[in-house]
Amino acid sequence: MSGLAQWLDLMMFAAACLCLMAGFPVAFTLAGTALAFAALGHVLGVFDIAFLRALPQRIYGTMTNEVLVAVPLFVFMGVMLERSRVAEDLLEALATRFGKLRGGLGLAVTVVGALLAASTGVVGATVVTMGLLALPAMLRHGYSPSLAAGSIAAAGTLGQIIPPSIVLVILADQLSNAYQKAQLDMGLFRPETLSVGDLFAGALVPGLLLVGLYLAYQLLASARVPRPAPSAPSADRADLRQVAEALVPPLVLIVAVLGSILVGVATPTEAASVGAVGAILLAGRRIGGGRRASTVAGGCLVAVLGLAAVTDLRGGGSAVMAAVALVLCAVLAGGLVLVLWRLHRTQVLRAVVGATAQVTSMIFVILIGATLFSLVFRGLGGEDLVEAALAAMPGGTFGALFAVMALMFLLGFFLDFLEIVFVVVPLVAPALLRMEIGGEPVSPVWLGVLMAVNLQTSFLTPPFGVALFYLRGVAPVEVTTGAIYRGIVPFVALQVLALFVLCLFPGLATWLPRMIYG
Repeated sequence: MSGLAQWLDLMMFAAACLCLMAGFPVAFTLAGTALAFAALGHVLGVFDIAFLRALPQRIYGTMTNEVLVAVPLFVFMGVMLERSRVAEDLLEALATRFGKLRGGLGLAVTVVGALLAASTGVVGATVVTMGLLALPAMLRHGYSPSLAAGSIAAAGTLGQIIPPSIVLVILADQLSNAYQKAQLDMGLFRPETLSVGDLFAGALVPGLLLVGLYLAYQLLASARVPRPAPSAPSADRADLRQVAEALVPPLVLIVAVLGSILVGVATPTEAASVGAVGAILLAGRRIGGGRRASTVAGGCLVAVLGLAAVTDLRGGGSAVMAAVALVLCAVLAGGLVLVLWRLHRTQVLRAVVGATAQVTSMIFVILIGATLFSLVFRGLGGEDLVEAALAAMPGGTFGALFAVMALMFLLGFFLDFLEIVFVVVPLVAPALLRMEIGGEPVSPVWLGVLMAVNLQTSFLTPPFGVALFYLRGVAPVEVTTGAIYRGIVPFVALQVLALFVLCLFPGLATWLPRMIYG
């Protein structure tokens, strides 16, 4: 019995992974496994049941966490933009502009994926939309099925690394807790914090690097003989007005959301609310029949953000500016109410709110289950085991980091990013953040960006990559599952390459946060 008790922590982790791979619901698997092993550990005398007394306080802390309030807002923003046909307009405009280039349709797909990533961040919506619109056109113009499918699946996952991203919000929350714990363990009782804005700024350059790698690969692939990515000579060139009408609204929304975070005008939660309002106005402009009201309200929203950037509207600035901002907010509120009413009449609002509630509930229920799992794992001594294992890795900090990245990469074949973030990150991050590289402590921003790029591969790696499932569901019959799997291999390799580049050049992740926030 004593020998069994020593291995309960590893047995619990293995049991949870087996249940997840068997298809049991994530939240109930994590919570149920934790409770079963807590009872077993208590019977064997190796688990103090007092650990469970901290669970209600942790759940309350999760529900009142202001950072996590951004999650439902970003989800709402992404689902609303999905219904507003932003992707259709972008694909149509860019495909007709780039279609005559060799590999132009693939380039257009990647650029649209990057733009949608910075505005929606919803993998399923992006992959399905581009799979329905772009994949038949690429096949019709002679593209290789594997290259076409791989390009669409990979472009659809950019929403997980290019901010604003739900993955980055959740990852920042988990890493912030781990960073503070690591500092307290090192005797620093005034710990620094890691904000969502730090991780957003850190992920921006690596995200653009990944887009550049995708574009470079597609250009190289289109130059091969026989050509898997020919030009599309039948495409009509779009005029600049059509391109501008498709590009400007999402670009304005991206600048309003991401720019307000990076320059410090708004917190991530406040910026997410701006994004949700902007998405409502875009949807009203396109499908709600409120084009004029949406345009006026959108102009007021941009004007208010501009005023907030140049003056203090919270009582310390000019009274005239504050009055102007108040009038603009009143006009914005009126336009927003009118657009919401029209979206309600078209049944769009009901569907968006329902989808948002479903996704948000899933995320928070998984978070509660993972919290219980982490408590029991620590109570069984698993945290000490993880720290000892990482410290014993050959190669020091880089060896431990390589082991964690390899573990997350392998788990991505079988687990969703939420399980990896909520279960693995709280266990390994405190130990990694207590280590040093070149006499300097490991940067939490750098570690977070490495984990985010690694987690992005979980959307593409078979057998359970969700982007592959989404694409398989909308792909034509002639695109086989094998072709989809072959198509994503080069893009997964590019993501691994990006990981190595970030390991060699940490400044790619830390330079922009240091420039913005000092």
